[in-house]
Amino acid sequence: MDAEAQESFREFVANRSPALLRTAVLLSGGDRHAGEDLLQNALIKAAGRWHRIDEPEAYVRQILYRQQISRWRLKWRGRELSVAEPPETAPDRDAASADAELRLLMRGALARLTARQRTVLVLRYFEDLPEAEVAGILGCSVGTVRSTTHRSLARLRALAPELRSLGPSGTERRPSGDHSPLEVRS
Repeated sequence: MDAEAQESFREFVANRSPALLRTAVLLSGGDRHAGEDLLQNALIKAAGRWHRIDEPEAYVRQILYRQQISRWRLKWRGRELSVAEPPETAPDRDAASADAELRLLMRGALARLTARQRTVLVLRYFEDLPEAEVAGILGCSVGTVRSTTHRSLARLRALAPELRSLGPSGTERRPSGDHSPLEVRS
């Protein structure tokens, strides 16, 4: 890699690593260390082809998704995830603690999903990608994405029913027409 390409790569890593790390952590079930490994491997692969990449962020995200798919295809290694039940909260909690509680609840619930379910939800709702694009990334049909999304949300609701009633800041759900993916629509 020449000096200009190295500088371009360093600038990309400095500017986009936080956003890419958030995605990698979500893809790995909330495990920050696994997310860091996932991102580091993706950046190593991108560095080798840096001079040929037209859209670096899209390329690195594609590597992240495909690496995560490869991880689920590997034989289950018998790892268990211990998740403690969240403590009961006091009725007069502030917004910061409510946001933290919501993040912990969501992280714990996502960690209990299968890697495939978690990946579909991250791509659909965190990355806000359309079903067709998710299907292309995962190498499956749009119908598979839809059914996996449906089953994943149902499992997420079952694993963390308390998430249904919480809004973005830990507040009770708004009666407006806006629905989160966890809300049951009538």
